[in-house]
Amino acid sequence: MKFEHLQGSIVAMITPFHEDGSVNFDVLTELLERQIAAGTDGILTLGTTGEYSTMSHEEDAAVVEHTIRVVDGRVPVMVGSGSNCTATQIEKSRLYQSMGADALLLIAPYYNKANAEGMYRHFAETADAVDIPCILYNVPGRTGCSIPVSVVERLSRHPNIAGIKEASGDMSYAMKIARCVGPDFALYSGNDDITVPLMSIGGSGVISVYANVMPAMCHQIVADWLGGDRARALENHLRYLQLMNDLFLEVNPIPVKAAMNMMGLNVGPMRLPLCEMGEANAAVLRRTLEEAGLL
Repeated sequence: MKFEHLQGSIVAMITPFHEDGSVNFDVLTELLERQIAAGTDGILTLGTTGEYSTMSHEEDAAVVEHTIRVVDGRVPVMVGSGSNCTATQIEKSRLYQSMGADALLLIAPYYNKANAEGMYRHFAETADAVDIPCILYNVPGRTGCSIPVSVVERLSRHPNIAGIKEASGDMSYAMKIARCVGPDFALYSGNDDITVPLMSIGGSGVISVYANVMPAMCHQIVADWLGGDRARALENHLRYLQLMNDLFLEVNPIPVKAAMNMMGLNVGPMRLPLCEMGEANAAVLRRTLEEAGLL
């Protein structure tokens, strides 16, 4: 399926594991079907929420192959191919394109960071190497660096760079991005709690952790806003804001996997260094899920 300036709710999929840590492909199939049935507009696999950083390259490829095969063109599939090594990012991007990915998510170079020119080349050379749209991923809380606005502006003119997942939570930064890029460059919220505010400045939707828990509602909030029923979008956004926030009581994806297990979705454990949620935070999350009618 071709990625055409996709608007809506794109779920940042978790990766379910068996108790021994291996990927649970049966549950992954169930979760993908659940998303599609709920109206999710797109699937992101191998994002931060998917724990790709603790998976081998072979496991990454197996999850991508399975996801593309199960989805079977019903919605676009975006694949996280980012790395802090540009050569590795290019290698993975080419592989996932050959496997049928509709778009790629490219993270800022964590740990080694880079100056503005190095940051530009990191993304531009990757986009030059593939033929499917690339989405920038700005998440300084994870990477230790933010993509400078001037670099985003330069990259927005690249014919193969289609948008940005903005996950800094900084609305001032987001507004600068919205001001300097054109209508063919998509701005996606990477933080569920500011999805509606980001759409109010021209955002195209959300790449969502919350959608793992309430896919239909996440889709509805975005669809209502984009469709003009902004009062209902805001009402539902505020109604479930506490749940969106509680999914970040601890580092993602610990709370969302805990929530899904509480809901009986059997997504299994995390991989170290991530481990089970602390008891006090788990109790808070359980109470919020109960209030939302999910248990």
